[in-house]
Amino acid sequence: MFQLISETISKYLGLIRFSHTLFALPFALSAATLAWGRHGFSWVNLLGILACMVTARSAAMAFNRLVDRDIDALNPRTAGRHIPAGLLSVRAVAVFFWVSCVLFVASSAIFLREQNPVPLIFSVPLLVFLCGYSMAKRFTSLAHFWLGLALGLAPLGAWIAIRGWATLAELPVPCFLGLAVMFWVAGFDILYATQDADFDKKAGLHSIPARLGIRGALRLARACHSIMMAWLVPLYWLASDLLGLPYLAALAGVAVLLAVEHALVKENDLSRMNAAFFTVNAVVGIGLWLIILEEVLRNTGWLWT
Repeated sequence: MFQLISETISKYLGLIRFSHTLFALPFALSAATLAWGRHGFSWVNLLGILACMVTARSAAMAFNRLVDRDIDALNPRTAGRHIPAGLLSVRAVAVFFWVSCVLFVASSAIFLREQNPVPLIFSVPLLVFLCGYSMAKRFTSLAHFWLGLALGLAPLGAWIAIRGWATLAELPVPCFLGLAVMFWVAGFDILYATQDADFDKKAGLHSIPARLGIRGALRLARACHSIMMAWLVPLYWLASDLLGLPYLAALAGVAVLLAVEHALVKENDLSRMNAAFFTVNAVVGIGLWLIILEEVLRNTGWLWT
């Protein structure tokens, strides 16, 4: 029985690529950390943010696997995914999707304990937008930027979850962080999509690599990551009460890691895509959050107050 439960959990974690939560979650925590640095830490907020991030992403990924199951079955790179491979049934994934949606709305209600109804009010529209990404590549090559915006909403959402309607005067901080995430995600999603450039053309799907070719896609991905850095630098001044020179040093490290990411992916050699896509980007997100956390702790000490 234990083995069966363990295998089932493992299948669902694989379905939603749970490990990829490392991409958006650190940036949501970065925004939350900056908000806590100014307004005080709350365990309720932390629990709500973590629950919302996990359940929202689970719902969006399950929806993606449902609507893309026929496309995935035709693509040799994705034919081994859970539905085409028969590891999970369409009904099982559909049930998982709806349960994730309900849990996300319930997670949004956690913030009512802090007298903040905003996350609950926007929970359903946000889910619709997140799931809409899965349909985007059927009609626009800008689907990569839709995904970027979807993940870029995480820092803004975390900030609003903590501050509610009172957040308007401070919006530049989470907005700049969110725009950085948007171009970061769009950039590495364009990189990742180069693997399917030929398939997308044949299947009539829209993507930057299918439209511009691999060389053009790699150039646009580099431009996206340059824009990402341009959004991160002003945070040093926008949050000057919380961030110091170590933050700027961390940005230099992020720039180096992004350069490594692009060096790993060549127009005629995509074999190191996994290292570029997962390893480098996970280090970028987690590393930057840890630096921001250290800076906030050093300047405020809110964790111990």
